[in-house]
Amino acid sequence: MRIREGTIPYLSYRTYYRIAGDPDSRKTPLLLLHGGPGSTHNYFEVLDRLADEDGRQIVSYDQIGCGNSYLDGHPELWNMETWLGELIAVRNALDLKEVVILGQSWGGMLLLEYVCRHDHPGVKGIILSSTLPSAKLWALEQERMLRQLPAEAQNAVRRALTDGDFSSEEYRNAEDLYMSLHAAGKYGPGDPDCLTRPARHGEEAYLTAWGPNEFTPTGTLKDFDVTDELGKMDLPALITSGGNDLCTPYIAKVMHDAIPGSRWELFRDCRHMSFAEDNDGYCALLRDWLASVS
Repeated sequence: MRIREGTIPYLSYRTYYRIAGDPDSRKTPLLLLHGGPGSTHNYFEVLDRLADEDGRQIVSYDQIGCGNSYLDGHPELWNMETWLGELIAVRNALDLKEVVILGQSWGGMLLLEYVCRHDHPGVKGIILSSTLPSAKLWALEQERMLRQLPAEAQNAVRRALTDGDFSSEEYRNAEDLYMSLHAAGKYGPGDPDCLTRPARHGEEAYLTAWGPNEFTPTGTLKDFDVTDELGKMDLPALITSGGNDLCTPYIAKVMHDAIPGSRWELFRDCRHMSFAEDNDGYCALLRDWLASVS
């Protein structure tokens, strides 16, 4: 499989990109938007197989502030405008005139902002992977799931939220438990390299744009809400989520019910990264759905 890597200029910095697959493929490329803010493209490498199995280019990049596009000390950058401009710059620089876009978690927020509120020529379809249409709705669902934790863990989280102090061992243990139940577990020997190798996460980007944890949106994205725009969408849309996901079935259903003609696939035994936890099933779904839209 051919892998091409490089960087493009963005603002006064550089954005890293990675393309798997044949550059002469006539199939519409799949562009991947990772989560966070401040995560990296790494976990998406489990989808490289689609370059061979489906004969299309798989394009990913590290958003400014993390990974091979790491940057900190610039809190003024960590907002929707910055990352939206970067998405447009990546499409232009890589000549992605026609494209299908998959956004996972925060990446899905970025994708929804793009297709709901901005010109998006050449977008042939979207995949909303474990994402959200509203920060407020997300927070409400995280609060509901917090109530399912053991009482000791719940109390530790509520003390931290009340005091604004997230440094205690009790809180960190509670957050680790919550994330292991609904986000992802610890990866190790036998797991794909892209899930285990060190990654430079953008902690400043996450804290500034989202907040101290998944259940407390206090940053520049705290008022994100495209719920009212979903019904106007005229793109083929695939929604995927896990049965134990931070993106609860209720959140996924809100998107599915609102987006005309959308398809929703629930991976019952998965958490926030169903594309990694059920890689075979997820890739089979993508091959089938992509064939119908591109």
